[in-house]
Amino acid sequence: MKLFLAMVRRDLLLTLRQGSDAALILVFYLLAVLMFPFAVGPEPATLARIGPGVLWVTALLATLLALDRLFAQDFEDGSLDQLALLPLPLPLVALSKVLANWICTGLPLTLAAIPLAVTLAMDSRGFGMLMAALALGTPTLNLIGGLGAALILGARRASGLLALLVMPLYIPILIFGVAAVDAAILGLPALPHLAILGACLLVALALCPWGMAAALRQALA
Repeated sequence: MKLFLAMVRRDLLLTLRQGSDAALILVFYLLAVLMFPFAVGPEPATLARIGPGVLWVTALLATLLALDRLFAQDFEDGSLDQLALLPLPLPLVALSKVLANWICTGLPLTLAAIPLAVTLAMDSRGFGMLMAALALGTPTLNLIGGLGAALILGARRASGLLALLVMPLYIPILIFGVAAVDAAILGLPALPHLAILGACLLVALALCPWGMAAALRQALA
């Protein structure tokens, strides 16, 4: 456990030293959401209706943007070979990198959702559910995206290939995330949608680290 936490700390420090990357992800999220009132008009009713979908789609795209270089830098400078030789199992090494990436990108996106929801005139009854859904959904998006990033390691035009691989797998998370917020706003039971998001997170947590480890071993072979 100490070695796992040390790996998370290492990746957090590396991200903080290159803080512009994480900041750009957050700026992209803010600007993408703020462009919608200019595109669809400033009517509060229209913005409130599309608000949950806008926030989820932009969070999904921002997460995808953050995963492009998850393993690539360590692969290019040879650090990944050294990480594979650690006594820590490779699935946990991959999981530590995904966790550090979520702390630097997914957590800020989740916290920024409420101020952006206010700008979109979203009903305040959906604020708590929006935070809860993003708190469960963004780690799942990071785990699935991490698997995609490991599979395309060393490939040309990796960004486009990553999007093609993971976007279909992101659709269920998007559907149930938006449905949970809409249900809370309409006064309907939202916990079933939240439970499905939690189940998706548990499945991704159980499967994706092993898939990432297998893909990384293949890239290092």
